[in-house]
Amino acid sequence: MKVQKFLIPIIGVLGALAFFSIFVVNEINQAIVLQFGDPKKIILKPGLNFKIPFIQNVVYLDKRILNLDTPPEEVIASDQKRLIVDAFARFQIVDPLKFYISVGNERVARSRLATIINSRLRNVLGQQELQTLLSKDRTKQMSLIQEGVNAEAEGFGIKIVDVRIKRADLPQANSEAIYRRMQTEREREAKEFRARGAEMAVTITSTADKDVSVILANANKESEIMKGQGDGERNKIFADAFGRDPEFFSFYRSMQAYETALMGGDTSLILSPDSEFFKFFGNTKLKD
Repeated sequence: MKVQKFLIPIIGVLGALAFFSIFVVNEINQAIVLQFGDPKKIILKPGLNFKIPFIQNVVYLDKRILNLDTPPEEVIASDQKRLIVDAFARFQIVDPLKFYISVGNERVARSRLATIINSRLRNVLGQQELQTLLSKDRTKQMSLIQEGVNAEAEGFGIKIVDVRIKRADLPQANSEAIYRRMQTEREREAKEFRARGAEMAVTITSTADKDVSVILANANKESEIMKGQGDGERNKIFADAFGRDPEFFSFYRSMQAYETALMGGDTSLILSPDSEFFKFFGNTKLKD
C-alpha cells in the first residue's frame, strides 16, 4: 500500500511532464521552440516533437500562402491626376526565425507589409501618367511594385508571391469633373451629328427638288411637243376637210361658235339680224 501511494504521484508527475513535453506540428504550420524568449529550434516538417516542459514554449507560424488586403491609397500620377488604388498581396513566411526576430507575429507583419506596399505603389505609379495606369501597361508596373516590396519583405523572412490592384477609382470630385467633361463632349458630338444631318437633309432635299424640276420641265416639254404635234395633226385634218368641202367646214365651225357663245345661259348677245354670225340661220319669218 505504501508503495502504491508513492507510485501514483510519481506516475502523475511523469504524465504531466510528458504532456507538457510533447507538441505536434501539423501540415500547415512551422514552429519555433523558445527558451525564455530565445529561439532554440526551428521545426519545418510536420510531426511529433519534444520540448523541455515549463522552460521552453512553442510559437506556431503559418506556412501557407496568405492574403493581405491593403487599405485604399490615393496616388498622384505624373500628370497630377489623382487615383484611389485598392491593392492586395499574397505572401508566405519562408524564414521563420528571421520572421520572428524582425516582426514577432503575423499581425505586425501585415501592418509592416501594408505600409511597404502603399509606399511602393505611390513611388512606382506616381512616375506614370493616369492613362498608363488604366491601360494594359499596368501589368509591368505591378511587376516593379512586387520586386520592390519583395526586396524589403525579404528582411522579414517573407516572400511576396503576388501584388495586384483590385480596383482603381478616381476621387469623387475628379469623377464628377470627368463626367461633366464627358457629358459636354457627348453634347458637342450630338450637335455636330445633328448639324451634319441637317446639312445632308438640305442637300438631299435640294437634289430632289432639282430632280423634280428637271422631270417636270422635261414632262412639260414633251407635253408641249405632243400638244403641238396634236394641234398640227388636227389642223392638217381640218385643212384636209376644208379642202374637200369648204362650205360644210364653214358650217361646222359656225356651229361650234354658236355652242361656245350661247353656253351657260347667262350670256347676252346684241347682234344685227343680218349679221354674218347668223348667216347659217337663213331668213327666218314668223308664221301665223
